[in-house]
Amino acid sequence: MERAETIFNKINRSIEVLLVIIFALLVLDVLWQVFSRYVLSTSFSFTEEFARFALIWLSILGAAYLNAKREHLSMDFLYNKLSNKNKKKVAILIEVFIFLFALIVMVIGGFNLVYTTLHLEQLSGTLRVPLGYIYAILPFSGLLIMYFSVYHISNIVKHNNQNITNI
Repeated sequence: MERAETIFNKINRSIEVLLVIIFALLVLDVLWQVFSRYVLSTSFSFTEEFARFALIWLSILGAAYLNAKREHLSMDFLYNKLSNKNKKKVAILIEVFIFLFALIVMVIGGFNLVYTTLHLEQLSGTLRVPLGYIYAILPFSGLLIMYFSVYHISNIVKHNNQNITNI
């Protein structure tokens, strides 16, 4: 299991670096937009579109990253009242639902969206980037979430006698 944990940590570290880069580019883009509008009295149209695309990537990839860390939003007041045995069953069921959502909506639906926009040769308005490249973050993040769900399920199954909230 050490190998799986090493791969898991390397993937998380890569996502962290990518998120920091995207966020830094987003901040620089918005700062340039504000500077050019108020100091130079001109506006560059590409800055708004780039900010929108960066925010899309940041949000969707960030959701995958939070899923890996198990820091996503959850309402656990009922879950905390369960016994450890039932917590384990519910935790596995939750991970299965997350896996299925990522598979059906993000991966299958995302690949369909990417394929359709690339096939129709849809381009963004200002940057003239194929929209399929922008939407590609959806199936990519879905695959990551599916991997993380399998990883979490294996950890839940592996830790028989420990408190499930620590896994």
